[in-house]
Amino acid sequence: MAAKIRKNDTVMILSGRDKGKIGKVIEIRSDRNKVIVQGVNIVTKHQKSVPSQNKSGGIIKQEAYIHISNVGILNTKTGKSEKIGFKFQSGKKIRFFKSSNEMLI
Repeated sequence: MAAKIRKNDTVMILSGRDKGKIGKVIEIRSDRNKVIVQGVNIVTKHQKSVPSQNKSGGIIKQEAYIHISNVGILNTKTGKSEKIGFKFQSGKKIRFFKSSNEMLI
């Protein structure tokens, strides 16, 4: 099945501790069905220093993966998360919002 969410899409978190937050998709792992959303699902990582590679240690905050089923594409006109469909137009496959039939840019 084709992934309906792509890199640089604006998405809304649908469930979890960050429910309702909005962010931009930074990375997608299609083999695991997970995405990283900018500024959402921040975790604290304790990193060990590695002097041979000139890496300093410490406590780092970074984004963690979220399952793709817990995010939805945001319709900027309505401000809500909406379902996406596919259709062919001029031989190209495009995405559109099912509620309003508007093409996704």
